[in-house]
Amino acid sequence: MLKQFLINILLTFVWVALTGDFELGNYTFGFLLSYFILRSTAVKDGGVSYFNRIPKIIGFLFFFLYEMLKANLQVAYDVITPRFFMKPGIVKFPLSAKTDLEITLLANCISLTPGTLIIAVSDDRKAIFVHVMYLEDRDKFIEEVKNGLEKRLLEVLR
Repeated sequence: MLKQFLINILLTFVWVALTGDFELGNYTFGFLLSYFILRSTAVKDGGVSYFNRIPKIIGFLFFFLYEMLKANLQVAYDVITPRFFMKPGIVKFPLSAKTDLEITLLANCISLTPGTLIIAVSDDRKAIFVHVMYLEDRDKFIEEVKNGLEKRLLEVLR
């Protein structure tokens, strides 16, 4: 997978050098163009996982940005209104993530979202403890993170 990614990046820089346009839009177009060229010439055995993973990564990034924007708006609304809507709580979140990388990335994504903060990872690495600023229902929070953030992150990493 790393090999295909590096070739994709190299082809992107070749495109930018040939066109002479160093704008972000040209880098993006060059990356997408080289991605589709590599995909159309890929051998079925060798590089299929890279081409399946890139759309999942892009989907994960858009999902994460949407969740972050939603949480930012919720916290900002709470700050500018005279009444606080906070209902803080601590949730023990059971993990489907197994490796250190999966747990670390999930914990960082949760902590980057305003209104949530990872307090600790259990000793057996089967759960994380999350401080939630707006906790209406523990089970609903667990289900949303499990079927949203964790599921999409594990699709990208596995």
